[in-house]
Order: sequence, then structure tokens, then C-alpha cells
Amino acid sequence: MSDQIPFHIQEDIIKRLPVKPLLQFRSVSKAWKSLIDSSEFIAAHSAHHTHPQHLLVKYEDLLVALMDCCGYHWGPETAHRSLKSPKTVLWNPSVRKSVVVDMPNMVCGGEVTAVGFGVCPVTSDPKIVEITQLRSWVDLESETSDLWKAKVYTLSSGKWRNVSSNLPSKSIRVTWSQVVIDRFIYWCAYHMLTIHTHNLIMSFDMTDENFRVVDLPDNLAQHTQTELSVSKLRESLAMLQYSTDTDTDKHVCSVWMMEHGVQRSFTKLFTISAPHGSMTVLRFRKSGQPIIEVKDDLAESSDLAVYDSNAEHINNLEICGITNSFRVISYMETLLLFLRSDCSSY
Repeated sequence: MSDQIPFHIQEDIIKRLPVKPLLQFRSVSKAWKSLIDSSEFIAAHSAHHTHPQHLLVKYEDLLVALMDCCGYHWGPETAHRSLKSPKTVLWNPSVRKSVVVDMPNMVCGGEVTAVGFGVCPVTSDPKIVEITQLRSWVDLESETSDLWKAKVYTLSSGKWRNVSSNLPSKSIRVTWSQVVIDRFIYWCAYHMLTIHTHNLIMSFDMTDENFRVVDLPDNLAQHTQTELSVSKLRESLAMLQYSTDTDTDKHVCSVWMMEHGVQRSFTKLFTISAPHGSMTVLRFRKSGQPIIEVKDDLAESSDLAVYDSNAEHINNLEICGITNSFRVISYMETLLLFLRSDCSSY
């Protein structure tokens, strides 16, 4: 850039660039290197919402990037737990850096743990939320305390701390299905009631660190035999409802989307019917098309496909006939973890 351009304007231009050229531009001048390496610039760049977003598809030992898809970086590429040292790995594929975080709790006989991850949009600080709760078969009436525990880890502090205020009701159970939208982490959850369960969504606000309940419409909340999971469709919260079509006996998935963030206001967009076996919606493209895994139970193999809701047709991608399940991880290009040594432990 010309020396005649004020440096603050240069900074504003540089901040809009993707990660790969930024890493190259560190060699242009000492001023640019100092700027790009600063924690203030990394935070500002991460908070910018015009950077390319991608999906990673993982199966067996292969990792393939789908560059035309949209999502937000889930964070831990994998969460490994062992009896001696439970850990979570935070990985940024843009800068190829990772951080290993020791998890505070162990899963024991009467408890189960759910984990959530997100980056606070205000502070650009990655956060891990660990929820420890009693298993569903534990008698709620016999317990008086410690039915719901929550801890939050922030990368900036490198420490875990307890969340003691605004904890959910002791009858609520959170599942592993989670998604991040803006400042909220969402999980599928349910109320353990006397006669039946009541489905809902639990949210965690990364800015004020409060838990909140998102109520579902009756047709979703009262389906006790239906498998539900949450997802992100463009920038909205989506609910995936799995069931079996009574007429065709095929496995189907109905996609519901929350309207403008209004609780109990979910609109059914379309229903996907598996051509054979079963299927799972993994993520959504930026076009709104779902990427799905179609399983052939007889052949014990899986195909990766995209569903065209307009044509009501499933189009297989090039990755087909895999014997193991697929996993799709969304991420957004960011400089987070750039200044840390790879595989550092906290």
C-alpha cells in the first residue's frame, strides 16, 4: 500500500482480508507484522463477519474441505475422554494451531456430562461449557442438591469456574446435540415429567453466562418417541425431527426453523425421505440445502449427499460407500490461537 494512505485506513482494509493472505502479509513490513500479531487486531479480525466460512467433512482418517458451505467454527475437532485424563482439543484449521484443555469432571455411574463450545462475539474469547447432571433413571424426589452443575472455561484466563446462578430446573436433562448461533449455545433438552417427557431447547448466553429455556410448539414438545436435534440454518435456529413415515415405512426428517428468534414460533420448511435405510442431517450449506448422511443398513455403508428441497431430490456427492459414519464440522476463518504454540496444554 502507498505510504500516502494513513495507517488506520490500511488497518481497516487489512482487517477485512482472509487468514491466508494475512499470514503472508506479515512479511511485507515490520509495521504490518506488528499489527497482525497484536492481540487487539486478532480480536477485531475475529469479530468481523465477512470472512469466508467453510465446512470440514471427516470420515476415518480423511479430512475434506467443502469450500462453498457455510457454518461457524464449532471449536473442538474432537473431545477425547479417558479415565485418567479427560481432555478437549480446541483446534483452529485456519492457522493449524490447537490447544488441549483439561476437563474438570469425570463421568461416573449416576451422572452424565454434556459439553458446549462457542466464541463470545463481544470479547472474541473462546468458551467451553460443561454441564454435569444426574442420569434420567435417578429418582429426582430422593435428591435435594447438586442435581445440576455447570462450569465455564475461558481461553483468555485458562481456568474453569463455577456457574452458580440461574441454573435450570433439576428435572431438565440436556443432550449432546448442540449448535452456536450469534452469542448463544443451544442444546436439545427435555423435562423429566411424571408421565411423559417434554422436549425443549436449552440456551447459554456467552455474554452474560445465563441459561435460558426455549419453548417448542406443542407438536414438537410432545413427541416423546421422536428423535430431535438442533442445527443452524443460515443464521437461524433449526430443529430436526426424525421419525418413520407410517405410509411408506421410510425414515424421514422434518426441518423446522425458528421465526425471527420468537419462542414457540417454528415453521416446517420441508421433509426429507431416506431412499433406503436411515439418514442424518449433518449441516446446512449457505444456500440452505442440507448435507445428509444416507446409511445402507444391509451393505453397512454410508453415502454423503445434498438434498434439493425444490426438486425434492437427493444428490450424492463424490464421497460414497464409506463404512464408517461421517462428521461435518463448521468453522469460520479466524486468527484465534495464532499466537499460541501448537498443542499447548491448559
